[in-house]
Amino acid sequence: MEKVGILYHPMNRVAYPLAEELQGLLSSQGLSVWLCSAWEEDKARGQLDGTELIFSIGGDGTVLRAAQVVVSRSIPITGINLGRLGFMTELSVDELKVELPVLLRGEGWLDERAMLEVELSASDKKVSAKFFALNDVVMARGEVARMVCIEASIDGEPMTTYWADGVIMATATGSTGYSLSAGGPILHPQAKEFLLLPILPHLSSAYPLVLPPAAVVKLAISAARQATLSIDGHINLPLASGDTLTIKRSRNTTRFLRIHRGDSFYGSLERRLKGKHQVEDRKG
Repeated sequence: MEKVGILYHPMNRVAYPLAEELQGLLSSQGLSVWLCSAWEEDKARGQLDGTELIFSIGGDGTVLRAAQVVVSRSIPITGINLGRLGFMTELSVDELKVELPVLLRGEGWLDERAMLEVELSASDKKVSAKFFALNDVVMARGEVARMVCIEASIDGEPMTTYWADGVIMATATGSTGYSLSAGGPILHPQAKEFLLLPILPHLSSAYPLVLPPAAVVKLAISAARQATLSIDGHINLPLASGDTLTIKRSRNTTRFLRIHRGDSFYGSLERRLKGKHQVEDRKG
């Protein structure tokens, strides 16, 4: 390994000092190291050539931004957790120095995660854009608390019309996030299937669907006011009535370099969900 990148959460007071410390440790091993805020995605992409590993310092949100930076590349990510749950991160701060030599010796294993490809087609035909999501895609109402109408079809066949706050499309990775809060099931991280489920539906289909990897979903929105498209929680765009999304499994994947056992998902899931409930109880 010769070149490594570090992406850090710019608003976490611990993240930048830790990133600098990690940069020093890696440089002392003779590696070329670049450092960048995870919020400066274009700047980070300009430094990717030759990069063999990305360290993400923050929480799951920072990992999601890192995934956007390396999309269409095969550069693995190792997340260092400064957040609460850390479903996608791999190391705690205390583990970093101990496990760093293991990672640099290439003794970890690659965890490959499915992504979604999203094509937005504007109703005026003037805008067409493509996005990629590691976690989820949300088509939903905007600031005004009024339901939207979303027509859903699968593989070209009309499926249902949702009257709801919105609709979530989630990968297996995203099944423990917003989708879970909306009543969706949890998929194993290596699952290739993805989820379709409504958010607070009214007198329309309320059940979540688990879709096969080859499925193609089309969502068309009708709303009296501006609606919203959210990709992985940090790419947020306005939607107008008549805009459509076409969503399918992407050929791109996100790769994580890990050292913890790959068969520990269910045990760690239980611990993390209990931790989530404890955090929510304290907030209450």
